[in-house]
Amino acid sequence: MRFSEKLRENTNHIFEACYDHPFIQGIGQGHLEKEQLIHYVKQDYEYLNAMIQARALAIAKSRTREEMELFHSGIGFILNSEIHPHHNLCDQAGVGYDELHGYPLAPTAQHYAKHMLHTAYEGNIGDIIAATLPCPWIYLYVGRRLIEDYQPDETHPFYDWITFYGQQEEPRMQEYLDKLDQMAETASEEEVKRWEEHFLDGCQLEFMFFDMAYKAHDWPFAEDKKPGHPSK
Repeated sequence: MRFSEKLRENTNHIFEACYDHPFIQGIGQGHLEKEQLIHYVKQDYEYLNAMIQARALAIAKSRTREEMELFHSGIGFILNSEIHPHHNLCDQAGVGYDELHGYPLAPTAQHYAKHMLHTAYEGNIGDIIAATLPCPWIYLYVGRRLIEDYQPDETHPFYDWITFYGQQEEPRMQEYLDKLDQMAETASEEEVKRWEEHFLDGCQLEFMFFDMAYKAHDWPFAEDKKPGHPSK
C-alpha cells in the first residue's frame, strides 16, 4: 500500500465527517446564513495566506526545480484561482469580497495556520506536504460528493463553489501524493510517523474549520482584536 493510500484509509472517517458536517451539507442544500458565509470567507482568506507562506517555505527548502515548481504552482492556484469560490459565497451573502480581508484569525483558524507554519519552519518538504495536504484533498472529496449527491445546475446558489472544488483536475492533486509517496520510500520511521501525525492533525482541523464557520465561532472578546481598537 502506498503511503498516501495509508493516510487516506486511516482518516476516511474524518473525510466522511467533513462531508456530513452541516456547513458542507448547507452548501449542498443551498441554505447557509449570511453570517456563516461571511465568517467562513474572512477566515479562509487569512488561512490561505498562511498556506501560501508554508508553500513558500517549501520552495526555500526544495533541492530541485521540479520541487520548486510543485509548490510554486500551488501558490499560483491559491492566488489566481481560489478567489472564485470566495466570490460565489460573497455574492450570496451580499457583500464585497474586498470587504472581508484583513480580519484577525479566529481560534480554530489561528490554530490551523500556526500548525502549518510551525511545521513549515521546523520540518522538511515532506512535513510541509503532509501538513498542507488535508485541505485540498478534503475539498476535492466533498466537492465531488456534492456534485454526485445534489447534481447542482447553474441555478444552484453555490454552483460555482461546488464545481470549483468538485471538478478539479486530478493531476494537480496527484503530484503532491506522488511526491510524498516517493519520499516515504526512503524516509526514516521517525519521519513517516511525523508525517502521519501532521496529516491527521490537519484533517481534524479541517473538520473544526467547517464547524467554526457554521457556528460563526470567534474569540469571546473579538472586538478587542480588530485593528484600530482603542486597546491597541
